[in-house]
Amino acid sequence: MPFPRPATDRRTPRRPGTVAVAAAIAALLAGCSVTPEPLSQEALTVRVNRNLASLTTGQEPVGKEITLYEAMARALKYNLDYKVAMMEEAVRSRELDRARYDMLPQLVANAGYSSRDNDSGASSRSLLTGRQSLEPSTSSERQTTGADLSLSWDVLDFGVSYARARQQSDQTLISLENRRKVANRMVEDVRTAYWRAVSAERLITRLSQLAGEVTTALDDSQELARRRNTSPLAALTYQRDLIDVERQIQSLQRELVIAKGQLAALMNLEPGTPFKLALPQRNALSTDFCMSGEGMMKAALANRPELREVAYRLRINEQDGTVALLRNLPSLRAFIGTNYDSNDFLYNNHWSGVGVRASWNLMSIFRYPADKRVIEAQTEWLGERERALTMAVMTQVHVSRAQFAFARQSLLTAARYSQVQTGINDQVQSAFKARQEGRQRLIREEMNGLLAEVRYDLAYADMQNAFANVYSSVGLDSFTPDVSSSDAVPVLSDKLQKLWLSRQDLSGATSATACTASS
Repeated sequence: MPFPRPATDRRTPRRPGTVAVAAAIAALLAGCSVTPEPLSQEALTVRVNRNLASLTTGQEPVGKEITLYEAMARALKYNLDYKVAMMEEAVRSRELDRARYDMLPQLVANAGYSSRDNDSGASSRSLLTGRQSLEPSTSSERQTTGADLSLSWDVLDFGVSYARARQQSDQTLISLENRRKVANRMVEDVRTAYWRAVSAERLITRLSQLAGEVTTALDDSQELARRRNTSPLAALTYQRDLIDVERQIQSLQRELVIAKGQLAALMNLEPGTPFKLALPQRNALSTDFCMSGEGMMKAALANRPELREVAYRLRINEQDGTVALLRNLPSLRAFIGTNYDSNDFLYNNHWSGVGVRASWNLMSIFRYPADKRVIEAQTEWLGERERALTMAVMTQVHVSRAQFAFARQSLLTAARYSQVQTGINDQVQSAFKARQEGRQRLIREEMNGLLAEVRYDLAYADMQNAFANVYSSVGLDSFTPDVSSSDAVPVLSDKLQKLWLSRQDLSGATSATACTASS
Protein backbone atom coordinates (compact mmCIF):
# COMPACT_ATOMS: atom_id res chain seq x y z
CA MET A 1 0.00 0.00 0.00
CA PRO A 2 1.56 3.33 -0.93
CA PHE A 3 2.48 5.72 1.79
CA PRO A 4 0.12 8.72 1.52
CA ARG A 5 1.71 12.17 1.49
CA PRO A 6 0.11 14.48 4.05
CA ALA A 7 -2.11 17.22 2.74
CA THR A 8 -0.07 19.78 4.60
CA ASP A 9 3.18 18.69 2.93
CA ARG A 10 3.57 20.15 -0.52
CA ARG A 11 6.53 19.92 -2.83
CA THR A 12 8.48 23.11 -3.04
CA PRO A 13 8.11 24.38 -6.60
CA ARG A 14 11.27 25.12 -8.60
CA ARG A 15 12.07 28.75 -8.16
CA PRO A 16 13.00 30.95 -11.12
CA GLY A 17 15.93 32.36 -9.17
CA THR A 18 17.70 28.97 -9.22
CA VAL A 19 18.36 29.22 -12.95
CA ALA A 20 19.69 32.76 -12.56
CA VAL A 21 22.05 31.68 -9.74
CA ALA A 22 23.35 28.78 -11.83
CA ALA A 23 23.95 31.12 -14.78
CA ALA A 24 25.79 33.59 -12.54
CA ILE A 25 28.03 30.84 -11.16
CA ALA A 26 28.82 29.62 -14.68
CA ALA A 27 29.74 33.16 -15.76
CA LEU A 28 31.94 33.58 -12.67
CA LEU A 29 33.80 30.35 -13.35
CA ALA A 30 34.34 31.36 -16.98
CA GLY A 31 35.77 34.67 -15.82
CA CYS A 32 38.24 32.91 -13.50
CA SER A 33 40.20 31.33 -16.34
CA VAL A 34 43.97 31.99 -16.08
CA THR A 35 46.14 33.11 -18.97
CA PRO A 36 49.97 33.22 -18.95
CA GLU A 37 51.41 36.65 -18.17
CA PRO A 38 55.09 37.05 -19.08
CA LEU A 39 57.22 39.47 -17.08
CA SER A 40 57.21 42.97 -18.48
CA GLN A 41 60.42 44.68 -19.49
CA GLU A 42 60.02 47.05 -16.57
CA ALA A 43 59.72 44.15 -14.12
CA LEU A 44 62.78 42.47 -15.63
CA THR A 45 64.76 45.70 -15.31
CA VAL A 46 63.77 46.02 -11.66
CA ARG A 47 64.85 42.43 -10.97
CA VAL A 48 68.18 42.95 -12.74
CA ASN A 49 68.93 46.11 -10.76
CA ARG A 50 67.91 44.46 -7.50
CA ASN A 51 70.10 41.41 -8.15
CA LEU A 52 73.09 43.54 -9.10
CA ALA A 53 72.69 45.67 -5.99
CA SER A 54 72.51 42.62 -3.70
CA LEU A 55 75.52 40.75 -5.11
CA THR A 56 78.13 42.33 -2.85
CA THR A 57 75.96 43.88 -0.14
CA GLY A 58 77.59 43.81 3.30
CA GLN A 59 80.99 42.62 2.09
CA GLU A 60 84.12 43.94 3.76
CA PRO A 61 86.00 46.16 1.31
CA VAL A 62 89.28 45.04 -0.17
CA GLY A 63 92.08 47.02 1.41
CA LYS A 64 95.63 45.75 1.61
CA GLU A 65 97.19 43.04 -0.50
CA ILE A 66 95.22 39.80 -0.44
CA THR A 67 97.02 36.72 0.88
CA LEU A 68 96.13 33.12 0.10
CA TYR A 69 94.28 32.70 3.40
CA GLU A 70 92.38 35.96 3.03
CA ALA A 71 91.27 34.74 -0.41
CA MET A 72 90.06 31.50 1.24
CA ALA A 73 88.32 33.49 3.97
CA ARG A 74 86.52 35.73 1.49
CA ALA A 75 85.41 32.70 -0.51
CA LEU A 76 84.00 30.97 2.60
CA LYS A 77 82.30 34.18 3.70
CA TYR A 78 80.97 35.63 0.46
CA ASN A 79 81.01 32.99 -2.31
CA LEU A 80 77.44 32.67 -3.59
CA ASP A 81 77.65 28.96 -4.45
CA TYR A 82 78.69 28.26 -0.86
CA LYS A 83 75.88 30.47 0.43
CA VAL A 84 73.41 28.44 -1.65
CA ALA A 85 74.70 25.24 -0.02
CA MET A 86 74.40 26.84 3.44
CA MET A 87 70.84 27.99 2.74
CA GLU A 88 69.90 24.53 1.52
CA GLU A 89 71.14 23.13 4.82
CA ALA A 90 69.09 25.75 6.69
CA VAL A 91 65.97 24.83 4.70
CA ARG A 92 66.42 21.12 5.49
CA SER A 93 66.82 22.01 9.17
CA ARG A 94 63.55 23.98 9.11
CA GLU A 95 61.83 21.07 7.40
CA LEU A 96 63.05 18.79 10.20
CA ASP A 97 61.56 21.17 12.77
CA ARG A 98 58.28 21.06 10.89
CA ALA A 99 58.33 17.25 10.62
CA ARG A 100 58.47 16.94 14.42
CA TYR A 101 54.99 18.49 14.65
CA ASP A 102 53.53 15.65 12.59
CA MET A 103 54.14 13.31 15.55
CA LEU A 104 51.92 15.35 17.89
CA PRO A 105 48.24 14.49 18.50
CA GLN A 106 45.66 16.36 16.44
CA LEU A 107 43.71 19.06 18.24
CA VAL A 108 40.92 20.08 15.85
CA ALA A 109 38.45 22.91 16.40
CA ASN A 110 35.36 23.05 14.17
CA ALA A 111 32.66 25.68 13.91
CA GLY A 112 29.77 25.96 11.48
CA TYR A 113 26.51 27.69 10.65
CA SER A 114 23.62 26.30 8.65
CA SER A 115 20.38 27.87 7.44
CA ARG A 116 17.46 26.72 5.30
CA ASP A 117 14.31 28.37 3.94
CA ASN A 118 11.86 25.80 5.37
CA ASP A 119 11.62 23.44 8.26
CA SER A 120 13.35 20.11 8.29
CA GLY A 121 10.64 17.61 9.16
CA ALA A 122 9.82 13.93 8.90
CA SER A 123 6.95 11.49 9.13
CA SER A 124 6.89 7.84 10.23
CA ARG A 125 5.28 4.84 8.60
CA SER A 126 4.22 1.68 10.37
CA LEU A 127 6.11 -1.36 9.19
CA LEU A 128 3.14 -3.54 10.07
CA THR A 129 0.26 -1.65 8.45
CA GLY A 130 2.13 0.66 6.11
CA ARG A 131 0.12 3.62 7.36
CA GLN A 132 1.39 6.93 8.59
CA SER A 133 1.90 6.58 12.32
CA LEU A 134 3.17 10.12 13.12
CA GLU A 135 2.21 13.47 11.77
CA PRO A 136 5.06 15.52 10.16
CA SER A 137 7.23 17.12 12.82
CA THR A 138 10.65 18.73 13.16
CA SER A 139 13.43 18.60 15.76
CA SER A 140 15.77 21.18 14.24
CA GLU A 141 15.69 24.94 13.88
CA ARG A 142 16.04 26.60 10.50
CA GLN A 143 19.23 28.39 11.60
CA THR A 144 21.75 26.58 13.80
CA THR A 145 25.36 27.00 14.82
CA GLY A 146 27.65 24.26 16.04
CA ALA A 147 31.19 23.91 17.38
CA ASP A 148 33.40 21.16 18.69
CA LEU A 149 36.95 20.75 19.97
CA SER A 150 38.46 17.28 19.77
CA LEU A 151 41.84 15.80 20.60
CA SER A 152 42.76 12.63 18.71
CA TRP A 153 45.85 10.49 18.42
CA ASP A 154 46.46 7.74 15.87
CA VAL A 155 49.12 5.18 16.79
CA LEU A 156 49.76 4.28 13.15
CA ASP A 157 50.08 7.91 12.08
CA PHE A 158 52.53 8.51 14.91
CA GLY A 159 54.72 5.61 13.76
CA VAL A 160 54.71 6.80 10.15
CA SER A 161 55.41 10.41 11.20
CA TYR A 162 58.31 9.28 13.39
CA ALA A 163 59.86 7.36 10.50
CA ARG A 164 59.40 10.36 8.18
CA ALA A 165 61.03 12.64 10.76
CA ARG A 166 64.02 10.27 10.92
CA GLN A 167 64.26 10.44 7.13
CA GLN A 168 64.12 14.24 7.24
CA SER A 169 66.94 14.29 9.79
CA ASP A 170 69.06 12.24 7.39
CA GLN A 171 68.15 14.64 4.57
CA THR A 172 69.49 17.45 6.78
CA LEU A 173 72.75 15.56 7.21
CA ILE A 174 72.95 15.01 3.44
CA SER A 175 72.68 18.77 2.91
CA LEU A 176 75.53 19.19 5.43
CA GLU A 177 77.69 16.81 3.40
CA ASN A 178 76.84 18.73 0.26
CA ARG A 179 77.99 21.93 1.95
CA ARG A 180 81.26 20.23 2.96
CA LYS A 181 81.79 19.11 -0.62
CA VAL A 182 81.18 22.61 -1.99
CA ALA A 183 83.56 24.12 0.59
CA ASN A 184 86.37 21.66 -0.16
CA ARG A 185 86.06 22.16 -3.90
CA MET A 186 85.90 25.93 -3.49
CA VAL A 187 89.03 26.12 -1.31
CA GLU A 188 90.89 23.92 -3.77
CA ASP A 189 89.84 26.21 -6.63
CA VAL A 190 90.90 29.28 -4.63
CA ARG A 191 94.37 27.83 -4.07
CA THR A 192 94.81 27.02 -7.76
CA ALA A 193 93.52 30.40 -8.96
CA TYR A 194 95.53 32.29 -6.33
CA TRP A 195 98.90 30.86 -7.29
CA ARG A 196 98.23 31.29 -10.99
CA ALA A 197 97.14 34.86 -10.30
CA VAL A 198 100.36 35.40 -8.32
CA SER A 199 102.32 34.15 -11.32
CA ALA A 200 100.41 36.57 -13.51
CA GLU A 201 101.10 39.40 -11.07
CA ARG A 202 104.81 38.63 -11.15
CA LEU A 203 105.30 37.94 -14.81
CA ILE A 204 102.52 39.40 -16.97
CA THR A 205 104.37 42.73 -17.41
CA ARG A 206 107.62 40.98 -18.24
CA LEU A 207 105.80 38.71 -20.67
CA SER A 208 104.42 41.76 -22.46
CA GLN A 209 107.92 43.26 -22.62
CA LEU A 210 109.26 39.99 -23.91
CA ALA A 211 106.55 39.89 -26.58
CA GLY A 212 107.68 43.35 -27.70
CA GLU A 213 111.32 42.23 -27.80
CA VAL A 214 110.36 39.18 -29.87
CA THR A 215 108.54 41.41 -32.36
CA THR A 216 111.56 43.70 -32.61
CA ALA A 217 113.92 40.75 -33.03
CA LEU A 218 111.75 39.32 -35.81
CA ASP A 219 111.81 42.66 -37.64
CA ASP A 220 115.60 42.86 -37.24
CA SER A 221 116.06 39.30 -38.49
CA GLN A 222 113.88 39.94 -41.52
CA GLU A 223 115.83 43.13 -42.26
CA LEU A 224 119.16 41.24 -41.99
CA ALA A 225 117.84 38.55 -44.30
CA ARG A 226 116.66 41.19 -46.80
CA ARG A 227 120.11 42.81 -46.81
CA ARG A 228 121.68 39.36 -47.09
CA ASN A 229 123.85 40.04 -44.06
CA THR A 230 123.19 36.48 -42.91
CA SER A 231 122.44 33.23 -44.65
CA PRO A 232 118.75 32.66 -45.52
CA LEU A 233 118.69 29.31 -43.65
CA ALA A 234 120.13 30.82 -40.47
CA ALA A 235 117.68 33.75 -40.65
CA LEU A 236 114.67 31.46 -41.16
CA THR A 237 115.79 29.13 -38.38
CA TYR A 238 116.14 32.08 -36.03
CA GLN A 239 112.73 33.43 -37.05
CA ARG A 240 111.18 30.02 -36.49
CA ASP A 241 112.62 29.98 -32.95
CA LEU A 242 111.29 33.48 -32.30
CA ILE A 243 107.79 32.61 -33.56
CA ASP A 244 107.80 29.49 -31.40
CA VAL A 245 108.68 31.65 -28.39
CA GLU A 246 105.97 34.13 -29.37
CA ARG A 247 103.43 31.33 -29.50
CA GLN A 248 104.44 30.14 -26.03
CA ILE A 249 104.17 33.69 -24.69
CA GLN A 250 100.64 34.04 -26.05
CA SER A 251 99.63 30.72 -24.52
CA LEU A 252 101.04 31.70 -21.14
CA GLN A 253 99.42 35.13 -21.27
CA ARG A 254 96.04 33.61 -22.03
CA GLU A 255 96.44 31.18 -19.14
CA LEU A 256 97.62 33.76 -16.63
CA VAL A 257 95.34 36.69 -17.48
CA ILE A 258 92.11 34.82 -16.63
CA ALA A 259 93.46 33.51 -13.30
CA LYS A 260 92.90 36.80 -11.47
CA GLY A 261 89.36 37.06 -12.82
CA GLN A 262 88.64 33.51 -11.63
CA LEU A 263 89.99 34.34 -8.17
CA ALA A 264 87.83 37.48 -8.03
CA ALA A 265 84.75 35.42 -8.90
CA LEU A 266 85.54 32.90 -6.15
CA MET A 267 85.82 35.77 -3.64
CA ASN A 268 82.56 37.25 -5.02
CA LEU A 269 84.17 40.47 -6.22
CA GLU A 270 82.51 42.24 -9.10
CA PRO A 271 84.32 41.81 -12.44
CA GLY A 272 86.89 44.53 -12.89
CA THR A 273 87.30 45.24 -9.16
CA PRO A 274 90.93 46.28 -8.65
CA PHE A 275 92.88 44.38 -6.01
CA LYS A 276 96.48 43.42 -5.37
CA LEU A 277 97.87 40.08 -4.32
CA ALA A 278 100.58 39.47 -1.76
CA LEU A 279 103.56 37.87 -3.47
CA PRO A 280 104.81 35.28 -0.96
CA GLN A 281 108.03 33.39 -1.22
CA ARG A 282 107.79 30.12 -3.07
CA ASN A 283 108.72 27.66 -0.33
CA ALA A 284 108.96 23.98 -1.09
CA LEU A 285 106.33 21.69 0.41
CA SER A 286 107.19 18.49 2.21
CA THR A 287 105.84 15.17 0.98
CA ASP A 288 105.82 13.90 4.56
CA PHE A 289 102.06 14.06 5.11
CA CYS A 290 100.48 13.49 8.48
CA MET A 291 99.15 10.09 7.38
CA SER A 292 100.46 7.21 5.37
CA GLY A 293 98.87 6.21 2.10
CA GLU A 294 96.82 3.49 3.79
CA GLY A 295 95.78 5.88 6.54
CA MET A 296 94.68 8.43 3.97
CA MET A 297 92.54 5.86 2.17
CA LYS A 298 90.82 4.81 5.40
CA ALA A 299 90.29 8.44 6.37
CA ALA A 300 88.86 9.16 2.91
CA LEU A 301 86.44 6.24 3.16
CA ALA A 302 85.22 7.66 6.49
CA ASN A 303 85.21 11.36 5.60
CA ARG A 304 84.30 11.79 1.94
CA PRO A 305 80.91 13.53 1.59
CA GLU A 306 79.86 11.26 -1.29
CA LEU A 307 80.21 8.09 0.80
CA ARG A 308 78.51 9.64 3.81
CA GLU A 309 75.62 10.68 1.59
CA VAL A 310 75.14 7.10 0.40
CA ALA A 311 75.17 5.90 4.03
CA TYR A 312 72.43 8.38 4.91
CA ARG A 313 70.39 7.38 1.87
CA LEU A 314 70.62 3.76 2.97
CA ARG A 315 69.20 4.77 6.33
CA ILE A 316 66.42 6.68 4.55
CA ASN A 317 65.67 3.57 2.52
CA GLU A 318 65.46 1.49 5.73
CA GLN A 319 62.88 3.94 7.07
CA ASP A 320 60.92 3.49 3.82
CA GLY A 321 60.72 -0.19 4.73
CA THR A 322 59.41 0.72 8.18
CA VAL A 323 56.77 2.99 6.67
CA ALA A 324 55.67 0.31 4.20
CA LEU A 325 55.26 -2.17 7.06
CA LEU A 326 53.37 0.25 9.30
CA ARG A 327 50.91 1.02 6.53
CA ASN A 328 49.83 -2.62 6.56
CA LEU A 329 48.95 -2.58 10.26
CA PRO A 330 45.53 -1.69 11.69
CA SER A 331 45.02 1.90 12.66
CA LEU A 332 43.99 2.67 16.23
CA ARG A 333 42.68 6.18 16.88
CA ALA A 334 41.68 7.48 20.31
CA PHE A 335 39.77 10.74 20.67
CA ILE A 336 38.20 12.98 23.26
CA GLY A 337 36.29 16.18 22.66
CA THR A 338 33.61 18.65 23.66
CA ASN A 339 30.67 19.75 21.47
CA TYR A 340 28.07 22.51 21.26
CA ASP A 341 24.94 22.93 19.11
CA SER A 342 22.58 25.92 19.25
CA ASN A 343 19.53 23.86 18.22
CA ASP A 344 16.87 24.60 20.90
CA PHE A 345 15.08 21.34 20.16
CA LEU A 346 18.00 19.44 21.67
CA TYR A 347 17.69 18.50 25.30
CA ASN A 348 21.49 18.87 25.82
CA ASN A 349 23.21 21.55 23.80
CA HIS A 350 26.62 20.84 25.36
CA TRP A 351 28.16 17.41 25.65
CA SER A 352 31.57 15.68 25.80
CA GLY A 353 32.59 12.52 24.03
CA VAL A 354 35.40 9.99 24.20
CA GLY A 355 36.07 6.92 22.13
CA VAL A 356 38.43 4.60 20.32
CA ARG A 357 38.22 3.54 16.70
CA ALA A 358 40.16 0.82 14.89
CA SER A 359 40.37 0.48 11.12
CA TRP A 360 42.35 -1.64 8.70
CA ASN A 361 42.71 -1.17 4.97
CA LEU A 362 42.91 -4.79 3.89
CA MET A 363 43.84 -3.82 0.32
CA SER A 364 47.21 -2.51 1.57
CA ILE A 365 48.26 -6.13 2.18
CA PHE A 366 48.42 -6.67 -1.57
CA ARG A 367 50.61 -3.57 -2.05
CA TYR A 368 53.21 -4.48 0.58
CA PRO A 369 55.09 -7.09 -1.53
CA ALA A 370 55.51 -4.54 -4.35
CA ASP A 371 56.75 -1.90 -1.88
CA LYS A 372 59.20 -4.40 -0.40
CA ARG A 373 60.61 -5.29 -3.81
CA VAL A 374 61.15 -1.60 -4.62
CA ILE A 375 62.96 -1.03 -1.32
CA GLU A 376 65.15 -4.10 -1.81
CA ALA A 377 66.05 -2.93 -5.33
CA GLN A 378 66.95 0.52 -4.02
CA THR A 379 69.10 -1.03 -1.29
CA GLU A 380 71.00 -3.12 -3.85
CA TRP A 381 71.44 -0.07 -6.09
CA LEU A 382 72.77 2.06 -3.23
CA GLY A 383 75.07 -0.79 -2.19
CA GLU A 384 76.57 -1.02 -5.68
CA ARG A 385 76.90 2.75 -5.78
CA GLU A 386 78.72 2.70 -2.44
CA ARG A 387 81.16 0.05 -3.67
CA ALA A 388 81.78 2.00 -6.89
CA LEU A 389 82.41 5.19 -4.91
CA THR A 390 84.72 3.30 -2.55
CA MET A 391 86.91 2.20 -5.43
CA ALA A 392 86.80 5.67 -6.98
CA VAL A 393 87.78 7.35 -3.70
CA MET A 394 90.67 4.95 -3.10
CA THR A 395 91.88 5.59 -6.64
CA GLN A 396 91.59 9.37 -6.19
CA VAL A 397 93.66 9.25 -3.00
CA HIS A 398 96.35 7.16 -4.68
CA VAL A 399 96.37 9.33 -7.80
CA SER A 400 96.42 12.59 -5.82
CA ARG A 401 99.47 11.45 -3.83
CA ALA A 402 101.21 10.38 -7.03
CA GLN A 403 100.31 13.69 -8.70
CA PHE A 404 101.71 15.65 -5.77
CA ALA A 405 104.96 13.68 -5.85
CA PHE A 406 105.19 14.21 -9.62
CA ALA A 407 104.36 17.92 -9.28
CA ARG A 408 107.05 18.32 -6.64
CA GLN A 409 109.57 16.54 -8.85
CA SER A 410 108.53 18.73 -11.78
CA LEU A 411 109.07 21.79 -9.57
CA LEU A 412 112.58 20.61 -8.69
CA THR A 413 113.30 20.06 -12.38
CA ALA A 414 111.97 23.51 -13.25
CA ALA A 415 114.13 25.02 -10.48
CA ARG A 416 117.27 23.31 -11.79
CA TYR A 417 116.43 24.36 -15.33
CA SER A 418 115.98 27.97 -14.17
CA GLN A 419 119.34 27.87 -12.36
CA VAL A 420 121.10 26.49 -15.42
CA GLN A 421 119.44 29.09 -17.65
CA THR A 422 120.52 31.86 -15.27
CA GLY A 423 124.10 30.66 -15.59
CA ILE A 424 123.82 30.61 -19.38
CA ASN A 425 122.42 34.17 -19.35
CA ASP A 426 125.35 35.37 -17.27
CA GLN A 427 127.83 33.76 -19.66
CA VAL A 428 126.10 35.12 -22.78
CA GLN A 429 125.89 38.63 -21.33
CA SER A 430 129.62 38.56 -20.53
CA ALA A 431 130.38 37.28 -24.01
CA PHE A 432 128.13 39.97 -25.55
CA LYS A 433 129.95 42.69 -23.64
CA ALA A 434 133.24 41.23 -24.90
CA ARG A 435 131.72 41.18 -28.42
CA GLN A 436 132.10 37.42 -28.60
CA GLU A 437 128.32 36.85 -29.03
CA GLY A 438 125.76 38.66 -31.13
CA ARG A 439 122.62 40.43 -30.03
CA GLN A 440 120.43 37.71 -31.48
CA ARG A 441 121.90 35.12 -29.13
CA LEU A 442 121.53 37.53 -26.19
CA ILE A 443 117.82 38.11 -26.89
CA ARG A 444 117.18 34.41 -27.37
CA GLU A 445 118.76 33.53 -24.01
CA GLU A 446 116.94 36.36 -22.22
CA MET A 447 113.69 34.98 -23.57
CA ASN A 448 114.67 31.48 -22.49
CA GLY A 449 115.43 32.81 -19.01
CA LEU A 450 112.06 34.50 -18.64
CA LEU A 451 110.26 31.43 -19.97
CA ALA A 452 112.16 29.32 -17.46
CA GLU A 453 110.93 31.60 -14.66
CA VAL A 454 107.36 31.42 -15.95
CA ARG A 455 107.51 27.63 -16.13
CA TYR A 456 108.86 27.55 -12.57
CA ASP A 457 105.96 29.67 -11.34
CA LEU A 458 103.43 27.47 -13.14
CA ALA A 459 105.08 24.35 -11.76
CA TYR A 460 104.81 25.82 -8.28
CA ALA A 461 101.14 26.63 -8.86
CA ASP A 462 100.57 23.06 -10.08
CA MET A 463 102.24 21.71 -6.94
CA GLN A 464 100.03 23.88 -4.74
CA ASN A 465 96.99 22.59 -6.58
CA ALA A 466 98.19 19.01 -6.15
CA PHE A 467 98.74 19.64 -2.43
CA ALA A 468 95.16 20.87 -1.99
CA ASN A 469 93.89 17.96 -4.09
CA VAL A 470 95.47 15.47 -1.68
CA TYR A 471 93.50 16.81 1.29
CA SER A 472 90.38 17.20 -0.82
CA SER A 473 90.60 13.54 -1.89
CA VAL A 474 90.92 12.50 1.76
CA GLY A 475 87.75 14.45 2.56
CA LEU A 476 89.27 16.55 5.34
CA ASP A 477 87.28 19.71 5.89
CA SER A 478 88.67 22.98 4.62
CA PHE A 479 87.85 24.47 8.01
CA THR A 480 87.27 23.17 11.52
CA PRO A 481 84.20 23.85 13.74
CA ASP A 482 85.97 26.78 15.41
CA VAL A 483 86.28 28.48 12.00
CA SER A 484 83.00 30.24 11.28
CA SER A 485 82.04 32.28 8.24
CA SER A 486 80.44 34.76 10.63
CA ASP A 487 83.93 35.87 11.74
CA ALA A 488 85.47 38.97 10.23
CA VAL A 489 87.75 38.36 7.26
CA PRO A 490 91.04 38.99 9.18
CA VAL A 491 89.99 36.66 12.02
CA LEU A 492 88.83 33.99 9.61
CA SER A 493 92.03 34.34 7.60
CA ASP A 494 94.21 33.81 10.70
CA LYS A 495 92.27 30.70 11.73
CA LEU A 496 92.55 29.22 8.25
CA GLN A 497 96.28 29.91 8.17
CA LYS A 498 96.81 28.09 11.48
CA LEU A 499 94.77 25.12 10.23
CA TRP A 500 96.63 24.77 6.95
CA LEU A 501 100.05 25.34 8.48
CA SER A 502 99.31 22.38 10.74
CA ARG A 503 98.82 20.39 7.54
CA GLN A 504 102.36 21.10 6.30
CA ASP A 505 101.23 24.03 4.15
CA LEU A 506 104.20 26.39 4.28
CA SER A 507 102.80 28.87 1.77
CA GLY A 508 103.96 32.26 2.96
CA ALA A 509 105.12 30.86 6.31
CA THR A 510 108.31 32.06 7.94
CA SER A 511 109.15 28.72 9.49
CA ALA A 512 108.14 25.11 9.14
CA THR A 513 105.33 23.87 11.33
CA ALA A 514 105.23 20.29 12.48
CA CYS A 515 102.39 18.08 11.40
CA THR A 516 99.76 17.87 14.10
CA ALA A 517 97.10 15.34 14.83
CA SER A 518 94.38 17.88 14.15
CA SER A 519 94.93 17.52 10.44
